[in-house]
Amino acid sequence: MVKRREPTARQMRLATELRRLREAAGLSSRQAAGLLGVSPTQITHIESALAGVSEQRLRRLASHYACTDAEFIDALVAMATDRTRGWWEEYRGLLPTSFLDLSELEHHARFLRHVAILYVPGLLQTEAYMRAVFSSRVPKLTNEEVELRIQHRKARQRFTIPYEAVIHEAALRIRVGDRATSRAQLTRLLELSEADHITVRVIPFDLDGFASASSTMTYVGGPLPKLDTVVRDAPHGSAFIDSEAQLNIYRMRFREVENASLDPEQSRDFIHKLAKEL
Repeated sequence: MVKRREPTARQMRLATELRRLREAAGLSSRQAAGLLGVSPTQITHIESALAGVSEQRLRRLASHYACTDAEFIDALVAMATDRTRGWWEEYRGLLPTSFLDLSELEHHARFLRHVAILYVPGLLQTEAYMRAVFSSRVPKLTNEEVELRIQHRKARQRFTIPYEAVIHEAALRIRVGDRATSRAQLTRLLELSEADHITVRVIPFDLDGFASASSTMTYVGGPLPKLDTVVRDAPHGSAFIDSEAQLNIYRMRFREVENASLDPEQSRDFIHKLAKEL
């Protein structure tokens, strides 16, 4: 069995779910190996995403683990047997792995939700805005690194699934680049907010009840709610959160933020007013 050198976030999620099923069944990895007729090392490799698992073996494991959720098992099988080589693979070895993992998650998502505090969400940024953001990184990126990040982000923007962004007024007012860049970004937000699959909401400074919007997050809808993922910014990349308890917390947090924001029409009026001030 050839071990993977660099499992993707999606492969890691499959491995995590299989481990959770085994633990819920009260079985050790050695016991699971015995039921499947393989070595304990193989189970360890499967549950650490260092090795894949066939549909037949996955369904046998689910049966041994007494998992009767057919829809969930089918979703795991789809994850295990997917051989798609996504567009993001051309950036492997050129960009941090977390960039590619996020692209893969978004590609397979049913919907996306984003809370933005300091910057306009990447999926809604203009190229000039992206360039200003990436060029201000510390330590400073090379021109080649900046260009790679811009091209990757522009490729991510070719999404058609439902997307809802809740943006704090701070992110709209912070001058990223020059005045022209900021004005063009606000204009672009207004244009995108008219798309059928994109919803933009704003939290003004003077609106009560926005404490839950104190940090940026992206909520990625999986094939089933239990396969959703929350992406948070971390010092050295992105952190992917997938435990059911944490997912429930972030679902409630997003609803609170959404309820505290202006509705889409009011948000467009607000952004239009800010653009006129520039």
